[in-house]
Amino acid sequence: MTDDQLDGPGEGVGRVLGTADATPLTFWTAVAPGSYLQLDDVVVTRRELPDREPVTIAGVVTQVRARHEGAQFDSDVFAIADGTLPAQVQEAAEVTTTRVDPEFYVPPTPGAVVHRAEGDARARALHFDRMERRIPMGMGRDGVPVYLNADFLDGTRGAHVSISGISGVATKTSFATFLLYSVFRSGVLGGDAVNAKALIFNVKGEDLLFLDHPNSRLDDPTRAAYAKLSLDAGAFPDVRVYAPPRVGDSSGTPDVSSRLTGVDSFYWTLTEFCADRLLPYVFADADDERQQYTMVVHSVAAHLARYAQPADGGVSIDGVRLGSYADLVDHVVEQLNDDETRGEWAGSAVGLGTVNAFARRLIGSKKDLGRLIRGDLATRRPHSINTAESAQVTVVDLHNLPDRAQRFVVGVTLKSEFERKEKAGTAKPLLFVVLDELNKYAPREGSSPIKEVLLDIAERGRSLGVILVGAQQTASEVERRIVTNSAIRVVGRLDPAEASRPEYGFLPPAQRQRALLAKPGTMFVNQPDIPVPLCLEFPFPAWATRVSEAGRAPSETLRSITQAADPFAVVGSGSSDDDIPF
Repeated sequence: MTDDQLDGPGEGVGRVLGTADATPLTFWTAVAPGSYLQLDDVVVTRRELPDREPVTIAGVVTQVRARHEGAQFDSDVFAIADGTLPAQVQEAAEVTTTRVDPEFYVPPTPGAVVHRAEGDARARALHFDRMERRIPMGMGRDGVPVYLNADFLDGTRGAHVSISGISGVATKTSFATFLLYSVFRSGVLGGDAVNAKALIFNVKGEDLLFLDHPNSRLDDPTRAAYAKLSLDAGAFPDVRVYAPPRVGDSSGTPDVSSRLTGVDSFYWTLTEFCADRLLPYVFADADDERQQYTMVVHSVAAHLARYAQPADGGVSIDGVRLGSYADLVDHVVEQLNDDETRGEWAGSAVGLGTVNAFARRLIGSKKDLGRLIRGDLATRRPHSINTAESAQVTVVDLHNLPDRAQRFVVGVTLKSEFERKEKAGTAKPLLFVVLDELNKYAPREGSSPIKEVLLDIAERGRSLGVILVGAQQTASEVERRIVTNSAIRVVGRLDPAEASRPEYGFLPPAQRQRALLAKPGTMFVNQPDIPVPLCLEFPFPAWATRVSEAGRAPSETLRSITQAADPFAVVGSGSSDDDIPF
């Protein structure tokens, strides 16, 4: 068999260069006249051996160059262009090896024909043929689907996803939701897909509140793109939205403005706050853990858990009924300021300065947490975030909350979900947790209750079926162990200073440069069984990403849990006149 008759890999585009060293892992190919190679193209060549079967060497183009052969000086380009100086334009491409089959590591021979890999040859080059369960992620530069190995996402051989990029340009959240959609709708989870859950924290605007609404801007080319990926273009079919109560609203109306139906309020009762020892999550900033008053935090939390008794929606401590979070804070501070009770609440070995520092911080939390920790709302009313009893996709809206309140909600929710999975003792059904601004909740320096929960998820979540999909502008500012435990690493548009950090060492130099120019929708995905990160473009969301795109949602998603429990309940959801039957 001649070089030009390789087994169906595609058209010949050049020959292995003889003026540059060829190694088993990297080689250059001269591009034939009339042909071209671009970054991310997949190519294949063959090395004949005298005493064994030929070796097929496949790889991805990681750099391309063009030059005038015959020119000596920079100014020769003008003479060559005028035709007065003979020279030839020659293009060459650097190829990084992705697969050697059989695994006999020899360099390709200079002059060997290089083919563009197509069909089965492309699938073998990118190891897609070895993936028993493939999750479509988008289209490669050649317009052919690119896949993710599900074994490295669902905990079989690895878990967790880290997505980095500039805010507003890198489309991190859009890619995270598309990946979830692909996981749920591609059939890769089999029968487990029905029970698999996703918990999404919405921290910017109200864009993620319409996942169950079809996108009114969906057109035929976008539908065709989904069809190429063997996906139906549509919205998430089963979504539940939670939002915090409005400030100063005694009825617990959800604090949202654009979505008018199908939203439930979440909050914690004073009894739950005391019994579940949630006080440490009030002090969830990493800076807090460096302060001496953290021992006071745990001492007060233990005291509340021991002595607080339910009392008509509030709690009673030593015969004093407390009906709001502000009342609870004032009572705690009063006890700490009393010389006779201070030791009982804070411990005898704690100084007055430490107690005062704790009290100042606690008093400062009243404004931020008063609407989340309630003693004036019905205890029986559904108010807890519990993915096991919710829809397939649970969206928790945080964008109207101040920073301290966001930390509290994220920390307590993740704690309860992780503990629930621990008690279940099984990895199935899977729970995907999508959290943006990961560098805020798990910073590289310091410690906090939230960071400890996230570290637990990163290190033990795989065995419990809790999969973290974390997004951040700067992976260099996220706790190393969380990034290291992420089997899948995704990069969108990067800031130049961030791109130079060692956390992006998995990107070849050319891809680091391209990440500075990447347009929205372009991602570089690194997964363990493919040596080179793959560049892909994922299709436009088939679900609404803002209220202006929202089509008509299925009727079953428009009723809140409270409405479903009590058909006569009028939840303060800002219902339009059309929803009122008179």
